[in-house]
This record gives sequence, C-alpha cells and structure tokens, in this order.
Amino acid sequence: MKLPLQINDLKDKVVVVTGAGGVLCSMMAKAIAEAGAKVALLDMNLAKATEYAEEINAAGGVARGYEVNVLKKDSLAKAHEDIVRDLGKVDILVNGAGGNNPKATTDKEYFEDGDIDAETKSFFDLDEAGVGFVFNLNYLGTLLPTQEFAKDMIGRKGCSILNISSMNAFTPLTKIPAYSGAKAAVSNFTKWLAVHFSKVGIRVNAIAPGFFSTAQNKALLWNEDGTPTARTGKILAATPMDRFGEPEELLGATLFLLSEEAASFITGVVLPIDGGFSSYSGV
Repeated sequence: MKLPLQINDLKDKVVVVTGAGGVLCSMMAKAIAEAGAKVALLDMNLAKATEYAEEINAAGGVARGYEVNVLKKDSLAKAHEDIVRDLGKVDILVNGAGGNNPKATTDKEYFEDGDIDAETKSFFDLDEAGVGFVFNLNYLGTLLPTQEFAKDMIGRKGCSILNISSMNAFTPLTKIPAYSGAKAAVSNFTKWLAVHFSKVGIRVNAIAPGFFSTAQNKALLWNEDGTPTARTGKILAATPMDRFGEPEELLGATLFLLSEEAASFITGVVLPIDGGFSSYSGV
C-alpha cells in the first residue's frame, strides 16, 4: 500500500481498530500497519477481522483479529486481555464500529398527510428497538471501547483516540434519524473526551466521512441494474466535487490525526472528509 503521508511515530505502537471487518476500517487498519504499528482488528465477524489481519501479516506487518461485541463490556474486557498478551498495552484506539439499520429508517424523505394509514414506514412506524440498536451501536459502541482501552493510555506519551463521526452529524440526512442523531452524539462526545482527557496526555479527535459507496449502503445508492438511485443523484448534486469518496481518501487524515509528531496540539477536532458536501448550501 502506498501511504499518502510518511508517518514515523506509529512504529511499534499498539493500535486497536473496532469495526475492522468492514471496508473502510479494514483499509484504515492496513494503512496504520503499513506505518509500522501493531494492529488489533476487532469485529463481530471474526472471519473477516482475521482475513484482513492475515493480509497485513502477509505484507510484512503485525496484526491479529479478535471477535468483539462493542456493546458488551465483558467482550471488550476479554479482547483487551488478549491484546495486551499478544501485542502489548494499547496506545491508540480507532472507534470504527457503527452503522444503520432498516428498522430505524423511514421509507420516505417527507411525511405527507395519509402516511400514517398507508403501507409505508413513516416516522410513526419506526421500531423502538431498531432505533435503540442504531443509537447504541454508534454512541455506546464508541463510549464502551473507550472506557476499556483508554485505561492503558493514561499518562503515556503519544496516545490518542480517533472516533468516526459522519457528515450527517453536521446536517441530518433524510430517512435516517437514529443514525444522524447518533453521529451528532459521537461528534459531541469527541469534544467532551478531548477536554476530559487533556490533563493525562490523551488526544481525542474524529473524522466525519461523507459519502463512500460500500457494501453497507449499496442498496441505497445503486439500483439492481447498476444505475444510480434518485438518492445518489441528490448526493452528487450536493457534493461540489461531484463524486463519491474512495476508501483510500480517509487515510491521510487518519494518519495525520494519529501522529503525535504531526498533530500534537490538535484535540477535539471533527474533520469532514466529504468532497465539500457539508459546506454546500445548494445555492
């Protein structure tokens, strides 16, 4: 992998990446390993986490996959114990676990008279458990790993936390109120943590990706025949750079914010990586 930045101070750091079985976070894990860190890839899907870890090892890096439920404290504690045994104390945490769920998504962008009785999932039909799951996965799925792994970082040099927010934390997207609200909470929590940990040497920042076409959102962005959906048309019309992001385009910001040499006085920042989406008013 060709890194966009040459970062020299991640060598031999132990980095935990949650959600590392996914497209974006696995790419981030690979870049962090390429920069010399030892990477623990955490995911509910152990097979995927292990597959990506083996790819890192085959390329000359050091990585291991671990099965973890970020909403279960005992699961996180077990992983922590294994990581310290296998790789050492944790220096850096990337909170990548998150996502949406259809049960927390409305069918239509706008509520219209008659929708309550229509065969459509309106705001009034959102499933309580589905909304709770999405909010917890994104917010508690950031808070609980931080509670577990930040213990190793207290008072040690070069330690930091990187959270994954979203551009819809700045402006909520239609149809996904739980996900938008949860990511806004992650942004707020990032700033809170940055202040809370400022006296013990732990920097806390976040990146806010815009629209990246991945397996998770494929059905929202593309029709079965491969043509763009109406939502894709709206997204691109509101993105000044007129395209989706590529996973590799998250790597420069990730490496920069994790580097103590490059970003030692940066904490509490939520950095949009969205092709200008969050800056464009539509006019």
